[in-house]
Amino acid sequence: MTAESSASQHRQAGQNRLGPPLTAAVLTISDTRTEANDHSGRYLAAQLTAAGCKVSRLIVADDADQIRAALEGWLTQRLSLIVTTGGTGLTGRDVTIPITESLLTKPLPGFGELFRMLSYREVGAAAMLSRAVGGLCGQTLLFSLPGSLNAAQTAWEGLLQPELHHLVYEVARHGQPEEPQC
Repeated sequence: MTAESSASQHRQAGQNRLGPPLTAAVLTISDTRTEANDHSGRYLAAQLTAAGCKVSRLIVADDADQIRAALEGWLTQRLSLIVTTGGTGLTGRDVTIPITESLLTKPLPGFGELFRMLSYREVGAAAMLSRAVGGLCGQTLLFSLPGSLNAAQTAWEGLLQPELHHLVYEVARHGQPEEPQC
């Protein structure tokens, strides 16, 4: 069996999984975004809904306590997936990445690497500024993306959408170790 056919079988198994719809949340992190101008959060929520997820959405300031509280609140609900958008830059206010990394129990370094590879094709060397990360916190997939609409589209179309059901399947397939305090 080739690696591609194995991945294809897992994707199909994920698509065929029985049970309730996937639960997801989108957290926009910004000092300036509102419901009216949160294009990336709205895009991600719409795509997740179209993919069959029940989606919650929230906007918080670039504040470590607010970000952590929102994420931990959703993590206690054992959602299938949380995606954050924004707060990933290099300024002193950008604290999303260290908070996300502190919550990950199983990092997926390939997510950030592939995101930067895809971004490089679009924005050139500026892709090195992208601190996108992803992984698993307990049984919840957690991905943090830059706040631009282009970044949300790149991550969704190039990485998350094609692998969403496969990722969820892999998380559930053999269970996870005792639930850590994320």
